Amino acid sequence: MFYYIMGTVAHMEEGLAVIDCGGVGYACHTTTSTLSRLKKGETAKLFTYCNIKEDAFDIYGFFTNEELKSFQMLLSVSGVGPKVALSILSYTSPDRLSLAIMTGDEKALTQVQGVGKKMAQRIILELKDKLGSMMTEMDSGFEAVASVNSGGKAAEAAAALAALGYSASEAGAALKGIDVDTLPVEEIIRAALKKMMK
Repeated sequence: MFYYIMGTVAHMEEGLAVIDCGGVGYACHTTTSTLSRLKKGETAKLFTYCNIKEDAFDIYGFFTNEELKSFQMLLSVSGVGPKVALSILSYTSPDRLSLAIMTGDEKALTQVQGVGKKMAQRIILELKDKLGSMMTEMDSGFEAVASVNSGGKAAEAAAALAALGYSASEAGAALKGIDVDTLPVEEIIRAALKKMMK
């Protein structure tokens, strides 16, 4: 419904930011990462997700579009609701979440309050499949990178970047020149993200 909300930060508390837009205060449930980037009295833009039910109209706001996409991705997992998704993204960043899913790192998820072993396994199973299918549907941008670098870690890094919302061409360009043969996948992703943020 709302793509983003932009206005003055009127109030902040744990898990919540109120954005004043033209005299109306929108209560946005959010992560600790987003809250850490906001300052009361300053203008902020939050990318939003609306959760509408019979008895509720909740808005979830995020400082980056990548965080919003990760939130929506988590909600697609059976048994994962908005509170758990916020807890996960308050504990870990979108890139680390994608990495944990791609590498099957249950421990990275079970450290989050409210996420047990079974839920962590379900998140990895359901989202790893989605990331895998995204890889097969990607155009030659990812395929070229994967073939040049013998697949493997390059393909995993490309899938993680896709989950963060980057296009095939953006990821392909960012991965060029990175030593994917010797660096671990996490370092490859970090290096690619640094290149794209310049």
